[in-house]
Amino acid sequence: MSAGGEALSGRRITDLVALIKGLPPENRELVDRLFEVIPTTGRLVVPEEMVGWVEKTFGSVRTVQEQRIVRVTNRVTLEGALFNELRASRPFDAQEAAPDLQREIERTKGDPFCAPEKRTPADVFGRVRGSHSTTASNVAKYDGFHGLVIFDDHDPLDFTPEKVDDYVSVALEWLEKARETDPEVKYPFLMWNCLWRAGSSVVHGHMQTTAARGAHYPKIEHLRRAALGYRDTHGSDYFSDLYLTHESLGLALPGSSEVRGFVSLTPIKEKEVVLLGPDLGEPLRRLLNGVLSRYTKDLGVSSFNVAFYMPPASPTEEDWSRFPVVIRVIDRGDPSNRTSDIGAMELYSAPVVSSDPFRVAHLLKG
Repeated sequence: MSAGGEALSGRRITDLVALIKGLPPENRELVDRLFEVIPTTGRLVVPEEMVGWVEKTFGSVRTVQEQRIVRVTNRVTLEGALFNELRASRPFDAQEAAPDLQREIERTKGDPFCAPEKRTPADVFGRVRGSHSTTASNVAKYDGFHGLVIFDDHDPLDFTPEKVDDYVSVALEWLEKARETDPEVKYPFLMWNCLWRAGSSVVHGHMQTTAARGAHYPKIEHLRRAALGYRDTHGSDYFSDLYLTHESLGLALPGSSEVRGFVSLTPIKEKEVVLLGPDLGEPLRRLLNGVLSRYTKDLGVSSFNVAFYMPPASPTEEDWSRFPVVIRVIDRGDPSNRTSDIGAMELYSAPVVSSDPFRVAHLLKG
C-alpha cells in the first residue's frame, strides 16, 4: 500500500488531490472519509521595482504570481493545515547544531538543573532516580502534580536510545508514585520541550510530567471523543484508519506490527510526526529515538516539542478502549530566529506550514 522512497521524493503536498485520485478505490474512499482537501491558487501582481528582489529571492516572478495552496482538514478531529507550494518547496538544511547554539549550551552549564539534588525541590513522595536522569518538582506548577525529569547531560541534544529509554522509564515511575500518593490523579501527560523556541525556559535537557484529576486534558479528551464517535459511525478503529490513509500515500515510517508512525497530513506545525503504540514500552521508545535522531542529524532540527498522549492509568467512567499511546513530535525552527512560528492563524484558525510532509517522510526514511 505504501509508496517507495524514490517515488515519494517526487511527490508534493500541493499535488495531494491528484495523488488521492491515483489511489486504489478502497484506499481513496478511506482517505476521503478522513480528510477534506481544498486546493486554491493565490495570485498577485509584482511591480517593476520589485522584480529584481523577487527573482533573487524566489527565482522568478512567475513563481510568485500564481501560488498553489492546499488546505487539508481532518474531518474527524477538525485539525487542519494550509500548505503553500512557495513555502513548501524550500529545502531543509541538514546540519549539526550551529556554533552559536553550541556556545550557548556550553555557556549555561552550571544552572540549577546541573545539581538537581541540591538546587531543585523534590516532590512530596521524593525523587525518582534513573541511570541517566532524576526527577524534581516543578516550582511553578501547571497542575497539582507537576514534575520534571532532569537529564544528567546538560546538552539537550545529546541523547541516545539508552538515555531516551531511561527518561521515559523515570517519567512513568514518577506518574506511578503520584498515583500512589493520590489515587484520583489518573490522567497522565508527558512533554519534552527542547530549547527556548519550544517553550523551554531552561537550556539543560529535561522533560515534564503532569497528572490530572477528574478528567483528561481537553485536547486529549477531544481526541478520545472524536475516535469514539468515528468507531460508532463507521464501525472501524480511527487510529488504524488514520495510519492506513497515510501509509497509502507513502507517508508511513518504518515500524512494526506493534508500533507505527507517519508524517502528518494535518501537522500542528513543521515536520510533525505521529507515533502510535499499545503502550510506552521499549518498541515505541526506540521508534521515538529513531525519529529524534533523524530529526536532529538529517533534517537540521535543534528545537522540538514531543507530546505523549496516554490513556488513564486506572479505570474511569469514560470509554478509553482501543485508545493507544500517541506521541506527537514537531520542529520549532531555528533557535536563533526571533520571529515566532506561531501567530493568530495558528492560535485561532489553522496552522500555516512550510514543510512538505512528503519531503519530510522521504528524508526520515533515508
